[in-house]
Amino acid sequence: MIVWEVFKMAANALRVNKLRTTLTLIGVIIGVASVITIISALDGLQQSIEAELDVLGPSTFMITKFGIIMSDEDFHNALKRKPLEFEYLDAIREGCDLCTEVAARAFSVAEAKYREKRMREVYVAGGTANILNVVDIELDQGRFYSFEEDQTRRRVAFVGPAITEELFPGQDPIGKEIKLNNVKFEIIGIAKKRGSSFNDNEDKVIFIPYQTFSKYFGDRRGNFVIFIKAPSIDLVEPAMDQARVVLRAIRHVPYDEPDDFGMVTADAVMAVLNDVTKYLRLGLVGISSIALVVGGIIIMNIMMVSVTERTREIGIRKSIGARQKDVLLQFLWESLILSLGGGFIGIAIGVILGKVLISLMNFNMTPSVSAILIGLAISSGVGLFFGIYPAMKAARLQPVKALSYE
Repeated sequence: MIVWEVFKMAANALRVNKLRTTLTLIGVIIGVASVITIISALDGLQQSIEAELDVLGPSTFMITKFGIIMSDEDFHNALKRKPLEFEYLDAIREGCDLCTEVAARAFSVAEAKYREKRMREVYVAGGTANILNVVDIELDQGRFYSFEEDQTRRRVAFVGPAITEELFPGQDPIGKEIKLNNVKFEIIGIAKKRGSSFNDNEDKVIFIPYQTFSKYFGDRRGNFVIFIKAPSIDLVEPAMDQARVVLRAIRHVPYDEPDDFGMVTADAVMAVLNDVTKYLRLGLVGISSIALVVGGIIIMNIMMVSVTERTREIGIRKSIGARQKDVLLQFLWESLILSLGGGFIGIAIGVILGKVLISLMNFNMTPSVSAILIGLAISSGVGLFFGIYPAMKAARLQPVKALSYE
């Protein structure tokens, strides 16, 4: 009950000094908002990349021309590499006993059209008939194309739900024809909804047979990717070793030279991402925390001024029985209310700004509970740390000296 009375007195003192309270809040709000924005944006980025990599599955790995690039030198060396070839798939199937599925995909961007309706910059993926066996894309309606349809270059399409929602609202698109760069394709199946991830709308995609893709979209070896599935997670590394031996032999890589291709697993990408974001998070949060320190110094200065202005008030309170602890609590509560009030507002602004930033990059973001807890911990810690000295100064005032203060 006493604590509640002290709290009410502290809140009333802040209400009376509106301008001072507002200026102090602004410093805390800016600091907390900047920290939360950065943490939320980085969390959103990581969530989106994780969602993208989930498509691979734990026992699947990729072979690409570039692999994981960690420096400018690696990038320039990778540019000199020969592109991957479709013929490598048969060689890997024959030479890799642990490669249970070997599929490939290349991609391009096209305009999709149905009658008067158009969709620009649609992601068109040319994939082998078994691509769904190695990536986590599920069938919703219809069917996927067959091996025979791939070999005979049939113009059939397996589309994402964003395509059907935009071009066929309220209609059954199965069996209808769409044009991709003015070439007609029959829709034979629809994928389940996945949403936006890693700067792309995963539902705004159209799969067509790889051989058909090669005919109508030309040579896309620069973005050609081979997907390989191992029997289990434990056998991913041995499968990668077997596939590496096959590719080094077929590409005539000397024994003393490194691979001229990249092999990528979801775990490897996440390990690199965690290393990068760990230091990025520490650096950016550290920089933005400067604003919090400034806000804390403002709180301390404001509270010091408040103690000076209210010296007689403190003297009166102590002369009628207020204990040193009561005065200490009153000023600590004032400091804590300022910092927590600014913290809550800063968290709300930070989450909103984080969502705006993530939406501009087309990522998904769920507000992180850890980010919110960190924001509250930081704001309350700032209030207590920078408020303790003014509160102690107020509590130690002698009643006689305080009453005689002019």
